[in-house]
Amino acid sequence: MTKGTRLEIHLPSLRHNMTQIRLRLQPETKLLAVVKSFAYGADAVAISQCLEQEGVDYLAVAYVAEGAALRKEGIQVPILVLHPQTHELDRLVENKLEPSVYGWHVLHALEKVLAVKEIHNYPVHLKFNTGLNRLGFSTDQAEAVCQELLSSSMKVQGVLSHLAATEDLNEKAFTRLQLQKFDTLKPIFGPKPIYHVLNTSGIFNYPEAHHNMVRSGIGLYGYGNDPQISTHLKPVAVLKTNISQIHEVKSGSSVGYNRGFIATQKTRTATLPLGHADGIGRHYGNGKGAVWIHGHKAPILGNVCMDMIMVDVTEIDCTEGDEVVVFGNKNQNAEAFAEQAETISYEILTAISQRVRRVIIDD
Repeated sequence: MTKGTRLEIHLPSLRHNMTQIRLRLQPETKLLAVVKSFAYGADAVAISQCLEQEGVDYLAVAYVAEGAALRKEGIQVPILVLHPQTHELDRLVENKLEPSVYGWHVLHALEKVLAVKEIHNYPVHLKFNTGLNRLGFSTDQAEAVCQELLSSSMKVQGVLSHLAATEDLNEKAFTRLQLQKFDTLKPIFGPKPIYHVLNTSGIFNYPEAHHNMVRSGIGLYGYGNDPQISTHLKPVAVLKTNISQIHEVKSGSSVGYNRGFIATQKTRTATLPLGHADGIGRHYGNGKGAVWIHGHKAPILGNVCMDMIMVDVTEIDCTEGDEVVVFGNKNQNAEAFAEQAETISYEILTAISQRVRRVIIDD
């Protein structure tokens, strides 16, 4: 049995999630898989290789370095860079990555790079701001952007926007307003580009807006920002560790830094080899967070340390070396674990540090 703190990456679950998403698409609708931030804290290379083998149409990363790392590992599928920085555009072109061009400064900087390299018809995706107010040209600038590109070295491979609240059905009116703004771009750029606007919850909640490509990030990893969506999906990442030591703590004794926990009765504690340096933040301490041992809940006692946490195993039959599940199984997925500290699954998944060993499971 594998020992030590590790993040298991279950590829069968990834394939299951990809199938569930594709079942909701028309056969001609492309699927873009978001693999930024080490594939949401998993393993970007293993995840991307699996997705490529399964026939994904596109991958997306946040920054150029992430895409270059995938190319270095032999990934050939088209890769969209969602937030390219102008100083990285040389490297972007060298690695045949497709940029999301979200402003004039990016457009002009890329044009200079392409001119120096004497490259023509380089594929770009134009990003428009329809209400998230984060990145993108204004939709009012669409005509001007289109005219600028007529004499450029770029070709419009895609047109995209990002929706603010597809998981919140109370915000349907706002989402539909965003979708309407996005639709005004089609007459300007014509039928050739790939139009993509929906994220995971949008795929499920707004099937009329799938266009010819959708983007899925968190859904591929087993979560959907909505319990009804999550029921169709399986967690890909499972964080496990093992008990290092067990202590019998007398009533009145303390546990951990700053005496964060004071026992009011005889308490049995287990020390685990992971802490805030591994991504389990201090906000999970003092009983807010819990792990699972042999199917039983074990609350975190006192303050989370850099490399360790202590948990209450008074009522659990366990011994040193026994396996502990932090999140990812039927007892507690990452969403449930994150909620204990009033945060979201995205944060805990992407927070798991790179010193935690990744173990690829494919059976």
